[in-house]
Amino acid sequence: MILVRFVRRAKPRGCGLWIDARLAFLRAVIIKQSVTSPADPASDTARRRGQGRPGWAIAAALVACVLAVPALAVAWQVFVPPGETWTHLWTTVLPGYVGSTLALVTLVGAGTLVLGVGLAWLTVMTQFPGRRFLAYALVLPLAAPAYVVAYAFADLLQAAGPVQGLLRGLTGWRVGDYWFPDIRSLWGAGLIFTLTLYPYVYLLARAAFLQQSASALDVARTLGLGPWRVFFRVALPLARPAIAGGLALALMETLADFGAVSYLSVQTFTTGIYRAWYAMGDRAAAGQLAAVLLGVVVLLLTLERMGRRGRAVHNAGARIQPPAPIRLAGWRAALAPLLCALPPVLGFLVPAAALVRLMVLHGPGQVNERFLGAAAASLALALAAAALTVVIALLIAYARRAAPGRATSFAAAIAGYGYALPGSVIAVGILIPMTFIDRTVNAFMIDQFGIRTGLLITGSVAGLLFAYAVRFAAPALEAVESGFQRVTPSVAAAARMLARGPRDALRRVHVPLVAPAALTAALIVFVDTMKELPATLLMRPLNSETLAVLAYGYASDERLESAALPSLAIVLIGLPPLVLLMRRIAGGR
Repeated sequence: MILVRFVRRAKPRGCGLWIDARLAFLRAVIIKQSVTSPADPASDTARRRGQGRPGWAIAAALVACVLAVPALAVAWQVFVPPGETWTHLWTTVLPGYVGSTLALVTLVGAGTLVLGVGLAWLTVMTQFPGRRFLAYALVLPLAAPAYVVAYAFADLLQAAGPVQGLLRGLTGWRVGDYWFPDIRSLWGAGLIFTLTLYPYVYLLARAAFLQQSASALDVARTLGLGPWRVFFRVALPLARPAIAGGLALALMETLADFGAVSYLSVQTFTTGIYRAWYAMGDRAAAGQLAAVLLGVVVLLLTLERMGRRGRAVHNAGARIQPPAPIRLAGWRAALAPLLCALPPVLGFLVPAAALVRLMVLHGPGQVNERFLGAAAASLALALAAAALTVVIALLIAYARRAAPGRATSFAAAIAGYGYALPGSVIAVGILIPMTFIDRTVNAFMIDQFGIRTGLLITGSVAGLLFAYAVRFAAPALEAVESGFQRVTPSVAAAARMLARGPRDALRRVHVPLVAPAALTAALIVFVDTMKELPATLLMRPLNSETLAVLAYGYASDERLESAALPSLAIVLIGLPPLVLLMRRIAGGR
C-alpha cells in the first residue's frame, strides 16, 4: 500500500498538515505511486474528454525543469575529470568522510528508531499519569535545529560549563583529575541528532499504531502471544511502512546537516563540500563530493523502497476499533512518565534553558546592530522565499487539476525531489552553472568591450531564493494540494463555467478557497528558511548574514554567549507550526 495513503488514513487526529508537508518529498521520491494527478473526479473527467489545458502543463513542466537544474548540475560532476584536489581528497580524507558519515547515520538510525517507535507504542498502548500531555510534548524537539542544540550542549558540558563546574564543586576535583565525555565527537553528534530527529519516527509510528485494529491484536493474544511478541510479530510489521518513512526522513536530515557536525568536529560529506569550496578553492572537487552525497541519498531512498517491496498493509474494514490502552500501575506507572519526559527535556527544554542562561549572564548588549541586521535579512529572505515557493506550488497544483497528465505529474515529482537533497548539494548545483555563466559573460564583455563585469548572479539574493525554492517546494506543494483536494468537483465545474478562462477561475475561485492551505505552506517555508544553514552559508551575498549564519559564526569563534540570542530567536520562530501540530495531536487520542 502507498505510504502516503496509509499516513493520510492514520493522521486526521495524529499528525496534521505540517508533518504531512514535511513528508511531501516521499510522495515523489521513495513512494511508488501513480503518476497521475491527485484523486479528483473533475481531473479524471478532463482526462477522458481531452479537455486539459496544455498551456498549464507546459508552464508546470518548464518550472520543473528549472527546479531540476541543481541536481543535474551535481550529477554531471561525475563525468568531470578529477583534478589534483580530488585526488588528494580521495587518498587522504575521503575514506574518513565515508566512515564518519556511515557511522553517524547508523547511530542516528538506531537511536531514532528505538526512541520513536518505543515512545509511540508506550503512549498509544498504555495509560499512565500525564500521558495525554506527554503524547504531544514529545514533538517539542522539532522546534530546535540540531546545530542550536549542539551549541547549547557544548556550553553546558565544556570544562568551564555549569555541569563540570558543579561536579568539581561537589568533589573538590580539578580539570584533568577525572574523565568526562566529550560532546564534540561522533557519539555526541549522534546523541544530538537522535534527540532532535526522533519525533519524525514517533509521529508516524504513533499514527500507524492508532490506526491498527484492536481485533487484530486481540486475536494475536488469544493465540498465546505475550505483549512483547504481539508488538514484534503483529504491531511492528503492520506499522513498518510508516516507520520506514519517518526513519528515512530523519536520516536524510542527518546527511543534510552542516552546522552541528561542523561545530562538533565530525568530518562528514557536508563539511568536506564546504572545505573544498572555500578552503581549497576547488569548485570541481566540491561538486564531485556533492555528487557522492547525492548518490548516498539516492541509495538510501532506494534501500528504503526495496525494504517495503511486497509489504503492503491494508485494512480489512472501513471502520476500525482502535486498541484500548492498558492502565499501568505501581512502579510502571511512575517509570512511564519519566521515560516520556526525558527526550523532550533533553532535546528542547535543556537547550532552551542553556540559551536563556547565556543571555542572562551576558546582559542585553547582544541586541546590537549586527543582530538586528541579521534578523531583518532573515525576515526579508524568509518572506520572499515563502512567496516565491507558494506561487510555484500553486502553479504546479493547479496545473495538475487543469491539465492532468505526464507533464504535470513530472513537475510534481521534480518538485518533490528537492526536499530530499541536502542544502549543500543544492547550493553547489546552483553555484556551478552560475559561476560558469558569470565567467562566460565576463570573458565576452572583456573581449568585445574591454569591460570587466565580475560576478553578476553568483552570490546574489536571486540565487539564494532559487535555492530555497528548490529545497522547500515539496512541503509547500503538499500543503497547497491538500487545499485543492477540498475544492469539490462541482465547485471546480462551476468555476470553469462562470470564469472567463483558467487564469480567471484560479484567481477568483480556487485561490480564495485554498488560501488557508497556501498560508500554511507559506508558514512552513518561512520557518524552514529561517533555520536553513548550509545553502545560506555557501550562497549568501557578501557582507550579509542571517540569524542562522550569525549564530554559526559566533559559535565557530567560540563566542557561545553571542550565539545565544540568534539561536534562541530561531527556536522561538520554529514554535508556531509546532504549536499547531501539538494542538492537532491533542485533539486525538
